[in-house]
Amino acid sequence: MQTVLSSVLLDVPRAAVIWLALLGVIVAAVATLIVRPDLFRVGRRIRQAALPAESEVTPERQELHRYAEEVAVAAERAGVTAERRRAEWLTAQEAVEAAWQACQDIEVDLRRLAAATALPLPRTPQTPAEYADRERYLHRAARAAYERQELSEQQLGDALAHRNGWDPRRHPVEQELVLRRAVRDHLLAQHRAAAERERSAWHDAELAAASARSLRDEAFAAAGREPETPNLLPLPGTDHPTPAANRPPRTDFAQSRTAVA
Repeated sequence: MQTVLSSVLLDVPRAAVIWLALLGVIVAAVATLIVRPDLFRVGRRIRQAALPAESEVTPERQELHRYAEEVAVAAERAGVTAERRRAEWLTAQEAVEAAWQACQDIEVDLRRLAAATALPLPRTPQTPAEYADRERYLHRAARAAYERQELSEQQLGDALAHRNGWDPRRHPVEQELVLRRAVRDHLLAQHRAAAERERSAWHDAELAAASARSLRDEAFAAAGREPETPNLLPLPGTDHPTPAANRPPRTDFAQSRTAVA
């Protein structure tokens, strides 16, 4: 009995050492699994080893990043241009409305003067002095209308030269009617020119807005685009690897940027 007890006591330290060694191996394995779990993922390590190096993907990523920045800058400039074109169109639209209102006002004056000329005009002595006064009145009224931008230079020249319907011998009421008609013609011409400018400004604003929208969409798409890497080790059941999709050609962007500038 004493011999058996002695043998057991001699084996206890040896068993303790073995158990401690096993416990240490287990602790080390668990710690390694926690700190570096990817070391035990053999399949993933093999696939990562087969993929291209990081230095091979970096140039393409940098190119995409540079392209996204260029498109973002172009989109911002196009937005500023679109806002400026819209402001120009609104200004042109206001000019059209102002020109149309001026035409309406001159029509009111014409109806009033036409009603006045229908009445018998007061008789005045037809003397050289009277004709000289009428001529001075015509010149003075024509110059005043030109200074108010109601007559063109050509109309003012015709009035001072007494041509194209300008007669200094007429009564001042009749001269005023001729002057108002000339003003109406000039204002109508200004209205037509303002309407043409408004249509052109609207067309430019529409083009600028469309270009800004296109570049904005392209900027969003370029910001979220990532370079594709070929899958050298396809998963079971998949087809053969296909090459990475090429980035859209730069010609479209260059044309959009030229359209924005």
